[in-house]
Amino acid sequence: MRLVIATALIGWLPTGWAQAAQLQVVATIKPVHSLVSAVMSGVASPGLVIQGTTSPHSFAMRPSAARMLEDADVVFLVGEAVETSVMRSIGTLAADARVVELSAVEGMVLRPLREGGNFEQDHAHEHSHGDAEHADQVALDMHVWLDPVNASAMVQAIAGTLADMDPGNAATYAGNAASLHEELRQLGEEIASTLAPVQGEAFLVFHDAYQHFEDRFGLVAAGSAVVTADRSPGVRRIRDLRAKVQKLDVKCVMSEPQFDPRIVHVIARGTGAKVGSVDPLGGTIDSGPQLYSTLLGNMAASFRDCLSG
Repeated sequence: MRLVIATALIGWLPTGWAQAAQLQVVATIKPVHSLVSAVMSGVASPGLVIQGTTSPHSFAMRPSAARMLEDADVVFLVGEAVETSVMRSIGTLAADARVVELSAVEGMVLRPLREGGNFEQDHAHEHSHGDAEHADQVALDMHVWLDPVNASAMVQAIAGTLADMDPGNAATYAGNAASLHEELRQLGEEIASTLAPVQGEAFLVFHDAYQHFEDRFGLVAAGSAVVTADRSPGVRRIRDLRAKVQKLDVKCVMSEPQFDPRIVHVIARGTGAKVGSVDPLGGTIDSGPQLYSTLLGNMAASFRDCLSG
């Protein structure tokens, strides 16, 4: 009888009341949002804080993003080193939300942060691979989503968190996660095949964001144009980088849509190196469940085309 009465009363409730009871999920950057969207497929769509080609390093909080965080039940992000500006607001705006830092979840492959923008010495040996327990002992490269193995660990954590907070849809989250694990495995195999012909060819990147992708697929970055994403290189550094391009027979210098490409063109001019573009955030890709695989597929194609001569 209670069920009949409750069902009858729904028609008298304010419009949107049923939706208000739904779990409110928010992701910070597009790659994380894509994985969360795929896990939530068939249930709901998460909100996205940082949209377009905006860099998370320089993101300015908009009123719409602030409201999204205020209403959130759970927020998925990579970690403070990536979403620095957002993290300053989460403690206040999303004070009642469950905040999940995906860089610290079980199964994550972590790599030490390279310093100084000069990488060629790092490739003389294997990078040390850590785990989340060692995250506080060494500075880590937080672009963890660029490794499909890490993406799979993130999917597992996302599905577990959502099932815990929304047990009624736990079976859907688990089924979506199982499908995603297989898709990510296949994606890794496809990218490895795409990049096999250019493994070992040297290149420069705009900023050091690709170590996880490089190590997973056997690419060799010689250095980065900038040491930190928020500081442009001086004349002396540009001169040194041009000399490095010629000394190491660098085939390609990569720009990014989030930053001014003129620096990359100045470095490559007259050296014989090609200029390419690669986007670690998927800024120009439509957000949604398919963004992640499109992002990594586009990245693989960009490296292949630029390094193939």
